[in-house]
Amino acid sequence: MNIKYCILIILITLNASCKQDRREQTGSLHYNTPITSLDDEKLLDKVQEQTFNYFWDGAEPNSGMARERIHLDNIYPQNDQDVVTTGGTGFGLMAVLVGVEHNFISREEALARFDRIVSFLEKADRFHGAWPHWIDGKTGRVKAFSPKDNGGDLVETAFLIQGLLTVSEYFKDGNVLEKTLSGRIEQLYKEVEWDWYTNGKNVLYWHWSPNYGWEMNFPVGGYNECLIMYVLAASSPTHPISKAVYDEGWAGNGNIKKDTVYYGLQTVLNHFEHDDAPVGPLFWAHYSYLGLNPKGLKDQYADYWQLNQNHALIHYKYAVDNPLNFKGYGDSLWGMTSSYSMKGYAGHRPGDDLGVISPTAALSSFPYTPEKSMVVLRNLYQNHDTLIGKYGPYDAFSLTDNWYLPRYLAIDQGPIPVMIENHRTGMFWKLFMQRADVQEGLKKLGFTFGDKL
Repeated sequence: MNIKYCILIILITLNASCKQDRREQTGSLHYNTPITSLDDEKLLDKVQEQTFNYFWDGAEPNSGMARERIHLDNIYPQNDQDVVTTGGTGFGLMAVLVGVEHNFISREEALARFDRIVSFLEKADRFHGAWPHWIDGKTGRVKAFSPKDNGGDLVETAFLIQGLLTVSEYFKDGNVLEKTLSGRIEQLYKEVEWDWYTNGKNVLYWHWSPNYGWEMNFPVGGYNECLIMYVLAASSPTHPISKAVYDEGWAGNGNIKKDTVYYGLQTVLNHFEHDDAPVGPLFWAHYSYLGLNPKGLKDQYADYWQLNQNHALIHYKYAVDNPLNFKGYGDSLWGMTSSYSMKGYAGHRPGDDLGVISPTAALSSFPYTPEKSMVVLRNLYQNHDTLIGKYGPYDAFSLTDNWYLPRYLAIDQGPIPVMIENHRTGMFWKLFMQRADVQEGLKKLGFTFGDKL
């Protein structure tokens, strides 16, 4: 990096710091405004600003990346306040762009933050181009997610790259500093060895460790949250996978099409490959589709708009039916995903239900169920304000057990501002889908897609 570029970034960073001080002194635009006086658009502004702030004010200061979790009660396991998350940062990069578009921060402030993050990622531990799930935000060294998970995590890397590429598109035609940042992001994408993570087979593997090799043995296939990984791997300009990896590994030679009907709606794809639950947690409808536009997206296996809309509607119908008679469930409180619970972190979905509502489930489903999601948003803010904190709705709660914690997870807060923005303007779908390499990768895998927003 040349000296002139470094000096300019330092000046932008100092200016951004001064602006941030002023922003903290003046407070959020709508923070103290009575909820009942906010129309729907202003309420969307409010939740987008609060959740954006998880990734802005709440970021780990050295790296600029997203902390894995923020506990307002300051009770952290393993003293991991400095642990940053790769995938959650990918979501957070997009949330910062929401901040620019809604004037929560300036374009220059965002550029300075992105420069810090990219500089950190360029030096952080990588394994055949893939970052680990967790990184120490102070040192850039891997922090093991589990005993053998101390190497590359290709799924988390895919979520990060999805966010980075939208940033690259946003700045690619800008000034010299912005174009330089875009070029550095493109280089990081080129360095991910997607094809190496096949381990010589027609499937992508989730993990590889320098100490344990492929021992975790987690080939990624059958429908879940990981479609974006296969799309990015097929789109790679340097380390692409073949269509056979997608068809055999991800789609199981067609077995992915073994759907079912639940609450009168098709699941479209096989949500029950690994267990008997009829439908997945709702993050399956969010993580891959922050940038990948499901409107008009089809391949030989699915119509991805129908897939995701039905997924959200099944969760809605299940809550209205409320077969286990949990308190609060209904048309104004619905949606389950993987989140905190009374028993620790858990997967929540119909068929595996502890009575826990995770606000991100309905709020990140705004593109699929706008009216039904708005009812939940207004109910939360008007009738359950004890469940709302500085970074928006807390991660999860149970009215039946009178339980909640003032805690947040990056992977749950991040999709909220991004998917709401896709509902409002389609911005991230436009940025990601306009890339020529992504379009070529989708065509290689047999997808058709349109300009529907």
